[in-house]
Amino acid sequence: MTETADDLSAPLGQDKPRRKRRLRLPFTAMQLLAVMLGLFLVAFAGFAIFNKDPLGGEPLTRIAIPNPKAGDEKLAAGHGAEIAQESRHATKEAPKEPASGEQKTITMIDGSTGARHDVVIGAGDAPDKGEAASAPPPVMTGIDPKLLEKSRYGMIPVMSGDLKPFNVYAADADRAKAAKMPVVAIVIGGLGVGAAKTTDAIMKLPGAVTLAFTPYGADPGKLAERARAQRHEIFLQIPMEPYDFPDNDPGPQTLLTSLTTDQNTDRLYWHLSRIQGYAGITNFMGARFIATDAAMQPIIREASKRGLGFFDDGSSPRSVASTAAASLSVPFGKGDIALDAVPTPTEIERALNKLESLARERGVAIGTASALPVSIERVGAWIKTLSDRGILLVPLTSAMLKSKSS
Repeated sequence: MTETADDLSAPLGQDKPRRKRRLRLPFTAMQLLAVMLGLFLVAFAGFAIFNKDPLGGEPLTRIAIPNPKAGDEKLAAGHGAEIAQESRHATKEAPKEPASGEQKTITMIDGSTGARHDVVIGAGDAPDKGEAASAPPPVMTGIDPKLLEKSRYGMIPVMSGDLKPFNVYAADADRAKAAKMPVVAIVIGGLGVGAAKTTDAIMKLPGAVTLAFTPYGADPGKLAERARAQRHEIFLQIPMEPYDFPDNDPGPQTLLTSLTTDQNTDRLYWHLSRIQGYAGITNFMGARFIATDAAMQPIIREASKRGLGFFDDGSSPRSVASTAAASLSVPFGKGDIALDAVPTPTEIERALNKLESLARERGVAIGTASALPVSIERVGAWIKTLSDRGILLVPLTSAMLKSKSS
């Protein structure tokens, strides 16, 4: 009746609307889909469990890298060193030492001034390798061959009878005059890294100023030769472990408290071979190393064996260098004031006045500085007024000898 009534009540000329029918799969088809889905999940789980893929399905890309030609090896090594250096500054990791025959560039940061210097490090074998460096630095001019001994890295200093590098390579000084009046010595460090600033220190400061060279740089030997030609006395800075190593890293072949005596001695020989003609050695950074007696004793023994003096730059209040040097009668000196700890003209002037007062009080005082332009300018101007004030500027070796006798 309902359908008949609907047909009678529908308007003439219009069809009754039709209902949409849903497509229904037979029950057996649904079961088939469920079974297929289950098999797929089981297969996927089995692949994930039993497949030995250490990357866990990460996408891979394989790139063929051709062997570099002989002419491209240096270029490739240079690019690799730059990339490694950038990565090290970003992550504060310890730098890897260059392989034999390579060069690499590092950035050295002066701990007191924050000055940054790019340094090209030449070839140098790691301490556990038995092969000698392929190209040892040439011997500088004006060096007494009797005061040299061959090592696997190059020529290193040694005594010859009564001749000692400390005495032979000390700058000329009026020792008799120095014994009667207050004296000051000034040591400019960090040289050999950056030819321009090293040349400024050599040429703009009088010969009585002692210059300390790092073992790094493209050719520190030529700059050291030039310094000696201008009658400057030179010392060699030995990179040593600071307390915050490796975040603060002096450079390749740094002496470390964690190494054995033989390993540190081998690294010391590498540094000693970089230049010649120095009267003594001094620490480059190294607050932890120079405060560790077991680490310092072998280094002082080597200084004694080779007729060298030892200068402590005074940056570590816990230093044991003085005691170690005294036990082996090694000529010793210690920096009293870092003149450009605050590298402004006013603060440098204040530090120089303090150095002068200390010299009058004790008879001898030693100041240290870096080769910043402001430091060289202010120190040079101050030195010109010393004689009028009854103070004598002497090389570091003379100050070390007067300290010992007083």
